Amino acid sequence: EYLKQADVVVTNPPFSLFRQYVKQLMDYNKKFIVMANNNAITYKEFFPYIKNGKIWLGRTLFTGKMPYFKVSDSYNLTNDRFEKREDGLYKQVNGICWFTNVPNDNNRQVLDLYKRYSFEDYPKYDNYDAIECGRMENLPCDYDGVIGIPITGLKYLWSDGTIHTEYNGITTQFEIIKFRKGDDDKDLSVNGKAPYFRICINTLFCTSYNSDFFIYFFIFYHFSKYFSDWIITCFSYICNC
Repeated sequence: EYLKQADVVVTNPPFSLFRQYVKQLMDYNKKFIVMANNNAITYKEFFPYIKNGKIWLGRTLFTGKMPYFKVSDSYNLTNDRFEKREDGLYKQVNGICWFTNVPNDNNRQVLDLYKRYSFEDYPKYDNYDAIECGRMENLPCDYDGVIGIPITGLKYLWSDGTIHTEYNGITTQFEIIKFRKGDDDKDLSVNGKAPYFRICINTLFCTSYNSDFFIYFFIFYHFSKYFSDWIITCFSYICNC
């Protein structure tokens, strides 16, 4: 009953019930911001929401930094991932993601590309026609084909379900076409070894924002008007003769 009345749901559901909980939120067409383990991206029931642009990442860090959660002062201090503050004890937890269907500036990131494709740096998968890119920041700017990327690449996923990159004034949008499995329905592998969960993306389209292009276009357009007027004048003179 509370769910029906809610405008936006913000919560930390039990990870073991994450699949069912998100399905319920989607069935009720609710806006939400929920916390889950990074591995939720790999769930076959959940990934289609991401692929189709219905859910994306919220403010999630993939930089090695881990969020802190407040715990009871009697919590068993088994490692050094704790911090004592004035208001109590906090524990650092790794592998945590925010998932949401609420638009935010975090899902408007554009990845600047700088690397070019080479056979040595980007090997092909054994069981699928695509190349392996181990780090999203190393995505090649000049490869025309399918590329396998790690799940951290989803931080560049926009709410339209595409990943946006830029190189030398050209913006490229990539769409997600496949995840995890190769043609043999086994995990994607390179030289017999399977990297952790890969998402395959392919170029959707490119748009040029190169300033020189617009300058040349403006000059051409400006003078073409006078050139066309000259042609019309000459043609009219000939006809009258």
